[in-house]
Amino acid sequence: MKANPLKQLETFDQSIWLDYIRRDLITGGELKRLIDEDGLRGMTSNPAIFEKAIVESDDYEEDIRAQALAGNDAKSIYETISQSDVQSAADVFRSLYDRTDGLDGYVSLEVNPHLARDTQGTIDEARRLWGALDRPNVFIKVPATLEGLPAIRKLISDGININVTLIFGLPRCREVAKAYIAGLEDRSAKGKPINRIASVASFFVSRIDALIDPLLAKPGSDEAGLAKSAKGQVAIASAKLAYQNYKEIFASDQFKKLSAQGACIQRLLWASTGTKNPEYSDVKYIEALIGPDTVNTAPLETINAYRDHGNPQARLEQHIGEAARLLKQLPTLGIDLDVLTQQLEEEGIEKFNKPFDELMEQIQRQ
Repeated sequence: MKANPLKQLETFDQSIWLDYIRRDLITGGELKRLIDEDGLRGMTSNPAIFEKAIVESDDYEEDIRAQALAGNDAKSIYETISQSDVQSAADVFRSLYDRTDGLDGYVSLEVNPHLARDTQGTIDEARRLWGALDRPNVFIKVPATLEGLPAIRKLISDGININVTLIFGLPRCREVAKAYIAGLEDRSAKGKPINRIASVASFFVSRIDALIDPLLAKPGSDEAGLAKSAKGQVAIASAKLAYQNYKEIFASDQFKKLSAQGACIQRLLWASTGTKNPEYSDVKYIEALIGPDTVNTAPLETINAYRDHGNPQARLEQHIGEAARLLKQLPTLGIDLDVLTQQLEEEGIEKFNKPFDELMEQIQRQ
C-alpha cells in the first residue's frame, strides 16, 4: 500500500495545515480524521474563509437567528461564531499541541481586516481576541503592513502567539522576523518567560505568480527566453530566498541569546498554496517548498490532491543560485518585484475587507 504523501511530510520536518474552517468539519469528525490519517497539524482561517463557510452552509442559521433575537449586531454575531469555531477546532488539536510540546496544533483567527493600517487598533483587538479565545494553541493573525510591524513586536512582548499574514516580499519578510525577535527581547528585558511563545510568518506564494505571469508575456524578442523561463517560477524563487534569509536570521548570535532562554524560531508558513493557473500542477506550491522548520497551509482540495499524487522530497534548498539569478534578472523584463509585492499587499487587504463586509451584510439580512 502506497504511503500517504501528506504524512510523509513529517519526515522532512514540515507541517501540513488546513487553510479552511467550517463547523461541520469539526463536529462531523472530519477534522479528527485528517489529523489521525493525514497527519494534519494545524488550521488557518481568514475573513474570506469564514464568509464562505457561513454563506454556503446551513450550520450557522440557528445561531445567527438566536443572537439576532437577543439584540446582537452583525459584528458581534460574527465574532461569537468565529471564536466558537476556532475554540472548538483548537480543542480537537489540543492533544497534538501537547504531544509536540507546542510546535503544532494551532488554529488561527484574524483581527478585523479593516485594522490593517491601524497599529493601536490591531494591538487592542488582538489582545481582546486572545483573551476571549482563552486557548494556548491559537494564533492571532496580524497583517505584515508597515503599521502591523510595531503591533507584532508589542503583541509578542505581551506573550501572544502571532501568525503574521499577507507577506509577499523579501524585505518585508525580514522586517517581520526582526519584529518577532525584538518582541522577544522586550519581553525578556521585563523578566518574563519567552519559552512558550509561538509565531509563524505567512509568505503568500501563488498570488505572486498570478500577478507576474501576465507581465512576462509582454517582453521584446531579446528577453523572450528569459521571460519564458521565469513564468511560474518567481513565487517559488522568492520563497526559497526567504527561507535562506530566515535561516541566517535565526542562526544569528542575537537570536542564540534568546534561544538559550527557550525561545522558538518563527517558522515560515507557505500560504496561498492552491494553484491558480490551471496550466500548473495542482500541487506545485507544496512540492517545491518542502523543507525543515516550515509549514504549508493548503485548501482542502489541494490537500486532497497531494494525498492522491504528491511526491514529497526536500526541494526547498535546491537550485538556490538559480532562484537568486532569476530575481536579479527581473528588472531586465521590466519587473520591479518590490513594487509588485507592495501592490499584492494592498490587494490582499482588500481581498479580506470585501468578504468581511459582505459577510456583515449577509448576517444582517439573515
